[in-house]
Amino acid sequence: MTIRRKQTRLASGEIELLEMLWRIRSATLAEAHEAMPRKLGYTTVQTRLNRLVDKGLAKKAGSHPAKYEAVIQPEQVCRGDLDVLVTRVTAGRIVPLVAHLVQDREFTDAELGELRQLIDDAERAHRKAKPKANR
Repeated sequence: MTIRRKQTRLASGEIELLEMLWRIRSATLAEAHEAMPRKLGYTTVQTRLNRLVDKGLAKKAGSHPAKYEAVIQPEQVCRGDLDVLVTRVTAGRIVPLVAHLVQDREFTDAELGELRQLIDDAERAHRKAKPKANR
């Protein structure tokens, strides 16, 4: 099941907390504080976790002590950030962004295969969505 949410920009500290929650699945406040890759204040971790809960990106179980876990997947965060990037940097145009990403980079055969598959899938979806005018 895909959870659809209004696109919310996340601060880097919120993403850092989500990454920790994705890594350890669920954590009490104390466990989250301890699991952070860089040293943060206990109340800073608490505030950020509660902001994630308020935004609907994490949930807080009612047990004592309360456990936090992410309810959004990494792909959803990436998708939202990329949508903002496309809108702001290339005015919604995909080709300039893709052209920049593929220039001057080395790709494995597997990566090239994945890119071809993405283009094939996009072509199929485009053809399917086109009105069948000649029938």
